[in-house]
Amino acid sequence: QLVESGGGSVQPGRSLTLSCVVSGGTISRACMGWFRQAPGKERGGVAWIDTRGRGSRYVDSVKGRFTIFQDNGKNTVSLQISPLKSEDTGMYYCAYRTAYLATSCSLKAITYESWGRGTQVTVS
Repeated sequence: QLVESGGGSVQPGRSLTLSCVVSGGTISRACMGWFRQAPGKERGGVAWIDTRGRGSRYVDSVKGRFTIFQDNGKNTVSLQISPLKSEDTGMYYCAYRTAYLATSCSLKAITYESWGRGTQVTVS
């Protein structure tokens, strides 16, 4: 089970950190992705992290402003957004994929096996 938190209504230029707590599984060997669905648009990936220590990636539109990081002790993956822009408005979802030996993480939504219900971010 994945539960997101940390969303809210925030002014442009401020910062926000979203968190995703994973229960019933370990994040120590996983691909963890953050996806965003803006109003009237399809859901798309913004960042992933390979929790085995093999790195992370961001889509070009958020590079330099989004930071994804993990806390194995809390079984949590977080997404820091700074500075916020109006185009960051949307529902943010985290997703989990078990990482096996040959698994390569990506932002292909279909490869993720579990999803949270999302947390809403409104920037205005």
